[in-house]
Amino acid sequence: MHFQFDHLVHFVDSPEEARDALQELGFHAVDGGKHDNGGTYNALSYFDLSYIELIGVFDQHLADQPAEAYSLRDTFQKDNYASGLSRIALRSCNLEEAAKRFKSLGLEVIGPVPLGRKRPDGSMISWKLLFAGNPEEQLDLPFFIEWEEADEERRQGLKEQGAITAHNRGAVSLESVGLAVEDAKAAIEKWAAYLNLEQGESFTDEALHATGYRLKLAGGDIIFYEPNGEGIVSDTLKQRGEKPFIVNFSGGNKKEQFEVKHAVYRFM
Repeated sequence: MHFQFDHLVHFVDSPEEARDALQELGFHAVDGGKHDNGGTYNALSYFDLSYIELIGVFDQHLADQPAEAYSLRDTFQKDNYASGLSRIALRSCNLEEAAKRFKSLGLEVIGPVPLGRKRPDGSMISWKLLFAGNPEEQLDLPFFIEWEEADEERRQGLKEQGAITAHNRGAVSLESVGLAVEDAKAAIEKWAAYLNLEQGESFTDEALHATGYRLKLAGGDIIFYEPNGEGIVSDTLKQRGEKPFIVNFSGGNKKEQFEVKHAVYRFM
């Protein structure tokens, strides 16, 4: 079983405003489309095939419909549609195999479920989603996606559509996504076992007043941050619980960080 980082979900009150904010910071960002049955729509910012999904609600009635456990809709509802980083999606080419593995590890599993949406040009894009979790754990596991198209086919199509192109900030890559957790060592050991991924060495992030534990993943690592004192990690835990809160980038013109719709975007 092989996973790659696919995308980071950033829930926002207005995908258009979030798109414009990223463009002002030198990111390339484009309109995505509507999830007609879910009441949500999005804008997207790509870093090769890894991307950030800026997602918001266009129909509150649809968004409030009963949600499957561990689904994105379930997460949005539990968060009361608060702006901020929400979930990580990992890409697989065999969700049926992944579902069997997660069930064997004692996780509750929903799916794979076939889905799709309409692009702004009217064309359709299709994929399958898989959700898994443990009701006793506060931290949501990633959800899992299998695209209808192979990676190279998707990459070429996204380039032709203008979604994947150079950023004004330069050669920027999505380096990692950071999650605030109470016990980083315990969290990374669980995720490493579930996902069969390699752990990196722990490190101190002085700027965040936290200790980080890195889970290595093609397309963008996952870092679990445990607070060492007062700061954004401890604040996230108090205000939102165990959640993603920061996205780290490599490349670009200089080291700096910004707040975009209650999330931290940082150049390392």
